[in-house]
Amino acid sequence: MAEAYQAVAFQFTVTPDGIDLRMSHEALKQIYLSGVHSWKKKFIRFKNGIITGVFPASPSSWFIVLVGVMSTMYAKIDPSLGLIAKINRTLDTTGYMSNQTQNIVSGVLFGTGLWVALIVTMRYSLKMLLSYHGWMFAEHGKLSSGTKIWMALVKLFSGRKPMLYSFQSSLPRLPVPAVKDTVNRYLESVRPLMDDEEFRRMEGLAKDFAFNLGPRLQWYLKLKSWWATNYVSDWWEEYVYLRGRGPIMVNSNYFAMDFLYLSPTTMQAARAGNVIHAILLYRKKLDRQEIKPILLMGSTVPLCSAQWERMFNTSRIPGEESDTLQHVKDSKHIVVYHKGRYFKVWLYHDGRLLKPREIEQQMQRILDDGSEPQSGEEKLAALTAGDRVPWAKARQAYFSHGKNKQSLDAIEKAAFFVTLDDIERGYAKEDPVRSLDAYAKSLIHGKCYDRWFDKSFTLIIFKNGRMGLNAEHSWADAPIVGHLWENVMATDYLELGYSEDGHCKGDTNQNIPVPTKLQWEIPEECEEIVERSLSTAVALADDVDFSSFYFDTFGKGLIKKTKTSPDAFVQLALQLAHYRDMGKFSLTYEASMTRLFREGRTETVRSCTVESCNFVRSMEDPTESNENKLKFFRLAAAKHQHLYRLAMTGSGIDRHLFCLYVVSKYLAVDSPFLKEVLSEPWRLSTSQTPQQHVDLKKNPEMLSCGGGFGPVADDGYGVSYIILGETSIHFHVSSKISCSETDSHRFGKNISKAMVDIMHLFNLSKNCNK
Repeated sequence: MAEAYQAVAFQFTVTPDGIDLRMSHEALKQIYLSGVHSWKKKFIRFKNGIITGVFPASPSSWFIVLVGVMSTMYAKIDPSLGLIAKINRTLDTTGYMSNQTQNIVSGVLFGTGLWVALIVTMRYSLKMLLSYHGWMFAEHGKLSSGTKIWMALVKLFSGRKPMLYSFQSSLPRLPVPAVKDTVNRYLESVRPLMDDEEFRRMEGLAKDFAFNLGPRLQWYLKLKSWWATNYVSDWWEEYVYLRGRGPIMVNSNYFAMDFLYLSPTTMQAARAGNVIHAILLYRKKLDRQEIKPILLMGSTVPLCSAQWERMFNTSRIPGEESDTLQHVKDSKHIVVYHKGRYFKVWLYHDGRLLKPREIEQQMQRILDDGSEPQSGEEKLAALTAGDRVPWAKARQAYFSHGKNKQSLDAIEKAAFFVTLDDIERGYAKEDPVRSLDAYAKSLIHGKCYDRWFDKSFTLIIFKNGRMGLNAEHSWADAPIVGHLWENVMATDYLELGYSEDGHCKGDTNQNIPVPTKLQWEIPEECEEIVERSLSTAVALADDVDFSSFYFDTFGKGLIKKTKTSPDAFVQLALQLAHYRDMGKFSLTYEASMTRLFREGRTETVRSCTVESCNFVRSMEDPTESNENKLKFFRLAAAKHQHLYRLAMTGSGIDRHLFCLYVVSKYLAVDSPFLKEVLSEPWRLSTSQTPQQHVDLKKNPEMLSCGGGFGPVADDGYGVSYIILGETSIHFHVSSKISCSETDSHRFGKNISKAMVDIMHLFNLSKNCNK
């Protein structure tokens, strides 16, 4: 085979006449170009490391400071208050330099020290400025003169053209709240969910904890907060994600969908070509730190960018007690799954990234390959969908040597994983409800053996050219993946485009070696483990009920006319819908972010409050006047906004209590209060996916479905929503079929009705889209 021959740089044979050496010039050329590409990457990373390391100053500022110091010295002015003279005297003792050289070296040393001192001062000043969060609690749209001065100072100390990781060392640490404050906020959050007797019992446990064990645990947590970059994130990653021994499919992984109506091409290989190329362009920007840091408050306040670091070349590795995350610095290939076979596809040729048409060619070669899967190969990925311990034991026993190890390494060290699905999915106009529901289920679990759930993300391209993403959760949260996904969709549609016949633009290249099939030797014992894992995964997948629907009666534009936060409006609608659906109030989880702090991830907003319950009861009381209903709504919305702001600024409830619980386990002390708090089920788990990149005013056809996740509790709902521009919202509702109390489609209808009923209170119904 030609590709096998080209893979060998030289061959030699021993003959009676001596050694016959044959060189492959093409292979040597590829080796050379690969080396050049690698060294370019290293140089760029080194350069970016320097730029980020001296931020908020710049490398050129060092030269400016030196010129200033040397100029003053030349003018017989001492800017150092005698320090340069002391450096001069020290250098004079060496006896190796002339007076002129000593003066120059002294000036350079002082100038460099002054420059470093300025950097440290600017960085510390910026950190102190970013520790202020009063701006978040100000009335929306109104900035005090003090806040304006603060914003000006932040911009002054933020330097010019910051790179993705420039602000990392300037971000403040996540503060540890006072135990009493957290306990009081917790009691306030559970008051509407308990009767008087239950609440008195919980109040007694809470106060006992706050005065006795709590301060002792808090001391250790304070110590950790001083020592570690973030007192929550490492424990959150380990204990919430990596130590979970159940399936991560459905329970942890989440998904992202394609455009709702738009289908750029119906050709599977072509869509894969453009999208894979767009993802690799994003990775190239990420490697070069050319992705701009996310800034809030009029491009002033930076968010932490640490979660981008493990987006690519990352895989979750199973362990018997705890999983680990394996991240390699670079990867030059992807692995593609199609009809039970695994193919390794190189991403570079002639020292450059493959072009979209070339990637399409590679994907088409895989689609045209008629070979059968090897024994045990087809359903191998079911190991990543089932329980973690059997997968960990199988990996150690059957994938630690030989062909299996090489093939598994290819998957785990790939840039990302791709599935060329053999079914059609996406929105269908003739059956919108069922098509979207089937689309969501296909993305979150598929056949349970055709996605590698351990990879940081799996790109799924369906037979009809529609696509989606399945993401592993431990390495990053949904907004990070959402930023990648929106960027990729925009690049695919707006920049790369397709030819009239649906192919990627450009030409094919027959010199590119064909994709390589991964080789496996799966023993029968391992196949039995695969089948058991598949059985576990299929039972879980078959029990998941999804309702994915597009709400276009109104959107953010009309909600803003009510002078209410769109998120608070939706959350109160969810509370009303849930009460109508279940006939009771439940502990509610809304994810917010803590990325205002270094290495921050998420915090919980407990959306079911005394105020929201009062509002819901008023809505269900036919004797209550609209005026009173509006009053209750305003109070509930304001409360929700306040809780959201507290969570974002490090004064949430659940992460603090979680870390105190971890400390108690390390100290082997028992806390009835913490044990009960952390065992409470979240029967309504919600999350908003922010829209960050696509401008729907310019491109209204680029409506996205957002993404979703599985239910957190067996008897509860998972709700994800994305606010699309000014006129619509997309919801994803999940639940368990085995639970007789829940029904995703029923709850979806209740959500739509609750949204409309709340809008009726404002007499704005006539402004709805329909």
